Amino acid sequence: MKIGIDTFGCDHGRSGLGSYLISMCRQLSIDYQDIQFELFGSEIDRYTYVSPETEKNPNLTFKSVNILEGVTPELLWHKFQFNSFAKKQKYDAVIFPAGARIIPSNFSVPSVAIISDMVSSVFDKTKNAFLRRQIVKGLSRADCVIAASDFIRNDLLSSGITPNRVEVVHNGIDHSIFYPQENLGIENDVVDIKPFAIKKPYIIYASRMQREEKKHVELIKAFTLFKERTGLPHRLVISGSEGPYSDFVHRAAFTSSAASDIFITGYFPHEGFPELYRGAEICAFPSMNEGVGLPVLEAMATGIPVTCSSSGALKEIAGNNALFFDSNNVEEISYCLERLAVDSELRAKLVASGLEWTKNFKWEKTAAKTMEVVLSVIKKQ
Repeated sequence: MKIGIDTFGCDHGRSGLGSYLISMCRQLSIDYQDIQFELFGSEIDRYTYVSPETEKNPNLTFKSVNILEGVTPELLWHKFQFNSFAKKQKYDAVIFPAGARIIPSNFSVPSVAIISDMVSSVFDKTKNAFLRRQIVKGLSRADCVIAASDFIRNDLLSSGITPNRVEVVHNGIDHSIFYPQENLGIENDVVDIKPFAIKKPYIIYASRMQREEKKHVELIKAFTLFKERTGLPHRLVISGSEGPYSDFVHRAAFTSSAASDIFITGYFPHEGFPELYRGAEICAFPSMNEGVGLPVLEAMATGIPVTCSSSGALKEIAGNNALFFDSNNVEEISYCLERLAVDSELRAKLVASGLEWTKNFKWEKTAAKTMEVVLSVIKKQ
């Protein structure tokens, strides 16, 4: 059996979608060695999603697609050339991990689209009518659509898309790297993650600076109030790739009265996040309309308390194991930061319940449920 995996739309591994695909490829290559998985996409991604661990497994290969990079060339290829390509490669099924961003409008092989983005947000951001039509047609005609949360499922259906079948499969987290470490850094007050040396204590927010809804600016304002009100030594560490909203974030940090305690790292390799989280005292995640919110789970799994937005899928993903706030209310965000900084009993409670909660999220489970769906659509043909 041969299954194709489309790497287009996954940001060359530098986003949540990219991290998802890296983790899924690792798990699929380990758990399903009797199935041939072939990634296909731009030549630049030949080694993006294949780690040294998965490279040893001959059941995970890569097929380069020779097209110009960019949304329009990729859309056109998926619309007019994908089906002949899939037939030529003799795929029994194809998985589209970035189904809300790029997908064919019809299929010659069994297809499963995975939705980790808010489809409504994708539609709101794009002025490309061709892209919108193709996504609507593709998701409506795919054999099955996998939504990464119930919130995404509801958003999908309310966006005017009528898929044949929708399944909810939550993402996993890698417990082999995201785990608590006792007495980390007691002997010094600096977390050394080359090329960064970050002074403790600090509050971490890991998210790409791509749009206003990520609420970086509101968090900076809340942190400024927190510093002015408490005088505590905490720093704010914002970690994530530069994006269209970067200038606003840098300006807010520069003009803050707490500017000397705000550290913006820019792009941060995903493999460095476990240590970055473990060294933190608080994880703040103000992003609104998140469909997945994986950083919240990763932070919990490393044993730090989380305060996050009450919107989007975050209440579904975090359960009762975080301190929630209205992301538009700077005072409320600041108050939550203060509570977690000074209330040791609350911190301990959230850490304990968060560690237990995250045991439910495993890539083994995500891969198994995903393959259950893929094999079921193959069987129906």
